Amino acid sequence: MRVLQLGLLLALTSGIVALLIYITGVSYLQQLPRLSDDDFEALQSLQRSFQKCVSANRLGLQAAAGKDVCKVTLPFPSDTVSKWKDPKTGELEDLSFDFNLCEALATWEQVRNSTTILTKEFIDALPNGWEDYAWRRFNKGIILNRCENKTLCLEKLSLVLPKIPPYYPRQFDRCAVIGNSGDLLKTKFGDEIDGYNVVIRENGAPIQNYTDYVGKKCTFRLLNRGSAKALDKVVELDETRKETLLIKTTMHDIMNKMIQRLLINDRNGHTPLHGRAYYQMMECLGSLCPLLSISS
Repeated sequence: MRVLQLGLLLALTSGIVALLIYITGVSYLQQLPRLSDDDFEALQSLQRSFQKCVSANRLGLQAAAGKDVCKVTLPFPSDTVSKWKDPKTGELEDLSFDFNLCEALATWEQVRNSTTILTKEFIDALPNGWEDYAWRRFNKGIILNRCENKTLCLEKLSLVLPKIPPYYPRQFDRCAVIGNSGDLLKTKFGDEIDGYNVVIRENGAPIQNYTDYVGKKCTFRLLNRGSAKALDKVVELDETRKETLLIKTTMHDIMNKMIQRLLINDRNGHTPLHGRAYYQMMECLGSLCPLLSISS
């Protein structure tokens, strides 16, 4: 008799669990947007290609499929040493990060079709752009009384402010952005970097004796205001005398907010593993998106 009661209890328990799983699954599926067969197949193909791209980049990351065609998980190798601690909880940074490829794809397209070059057109389009924004862009702008005299502000800015962007979205096919943190010193990406249409380098990182790792091509060199004070030293880095120097001023407030939303909010600062995983995702999307066609 007890065996029958136990069997009945197990059957009821199994039935309830199965029902909960079914309800959860149906509820989740109802939350997903309806996709055409072609779009669903395109996203599946994107996820497979994305996994191959992450594995091929030799940074130790892998990409595992999530519970739908949009979700992926990027885990670091188990022997990775996590060093960043959450200042509130004291917990070490995770070694695995979940991302939504569909949301990242939308962000990538938005950034791809935007420009961060400051122009008169950009200031005109901002609410109170001259009163609240323009005068902050140049040295001692505060003495211009919030650009009360717009003509004077235009005169000051005309030396550095193009009327229209000198570069435009999708002008170049493929580009590589090389920083100066030393992350590439054991990767030997030199030939691959030089194969890009455009190579953008940060500040004054040397390339002599490091060409196997960082390449030697340089189309644009980004300088912060501190580096720009020693332009004579920076020019010495350009053996070809064909580099275009781009001097960064204060970062656009709008772009700064976007970066904070993506990487910093609720994480209280720099999280190196999460940041590297995120940029690995965006890098692979950048190489795969031109091959993807999803209807709107």
